[in-house]
Amino acid sequence: QVQLVESGGGLVQAGGSLRLSCAASGRTFSSYAMGWFRQAPGKERDIVAAITRSGVNLYYADSVKGRFTISRDNAKNTVYLQMNSLKPEDTAVYYCAADPQWSVFRIASTPSFRGLGTQVTVSS
Repeated sequence: QVQLVESGGGLVQAGGSLRLSCAASGRTFSSYAMGWFRQAPGKERDIVAAITRSGVNLYYADSVKGRFTISRDNAKNTVYLQMNSLKPEDTAVYYCAADPQWSVFRIASTPSFRGLGTQVTVSS
């Protein structure tokens, strides 16, 4: 079992930055591909970014390319999402996800593990 706990969400003005963190329990963190997805009220779940177990390969949704950066520290069992140039449309609950397979689809839809989420609100 892997438990994921997100932190770092909050209220920020458009153009601002936030850094989300996701701390994972257990000693097998490096065995999982990790990712972030988000869901706004009344909207479908969207993949935001994903990273392979080694951190070599990355994936970003078109809507966040050039603004968000995903990274991981396997020694600290933590994955990060640096969010810059935030826009009101980035407002959502952001969830951390872990899956043993490198599959953006699985991370976004049916990850093996997911956190409870952290709220990000961007005001205009």
